[in-house]
Amino acid sequence: MVDFNKIYKDYYKRSFGFAKSYVFEDMAAEDIASESLISLWQVMKKEEVAHPLSLLLTILKNNSLNYLKSQERKLDMMDSVSDMLARDLNYRINCLNACDPQELFSSEITTIIEQTLASLSPQTRRVFEMSRYEMLPVKEIAESLELSPKAVEYHITKVLKALRVALKDYLPLYYLLFV
Repeated sequence: MVDFNKIYKDYYKRSFGFAKSYVFEDMAAEDIASESLISLWQVMKKEEVAHPLSLLLTILKNNSLNYLKSQERKLDMMDSVSDMLARDLNYRINCLNACDPQELFSSEITTIIEQTLASLSPQTRRVFEMSRYEMLPVKEIAESLELSPKAVEYHITKVLKALRVALKDYLPLYYLLFV
């Protein structure tokens, strides 16, 4: 009967050193050396082995190669995933760079604003245009249209409320443009 402890004692250090010289990782080299010694022991239990060191070297070589090939596959897979993530990230960056919300919604918003303003009285519409498009202060608008500042504020509030309702789907953009 072949004693595993003797095989382990005689060959472990050399097996570990051989595996470590190729895989460069202690834990992996320990696993390869142990698995290889177990494989050698199992063969030696079944049949007579004339040159156990040669057989062990072959087993170590094959186990080390299998380990390195699996590492290579992992790296290839990680590279593939990394490439895919990089392409996805690049796509999202390009999409975001190309995205111009003002351009996307400007014609729709312009139409809604024009329709909303058209539904208001001419004086309310004029007050709003002077306030937002001509950038005139309330006092100047009041003097120009012969209204009180409170009346001007009332008209502006009335338009903003109507626009808020009409542009509810575009509310974030509404706040950027009018408030």
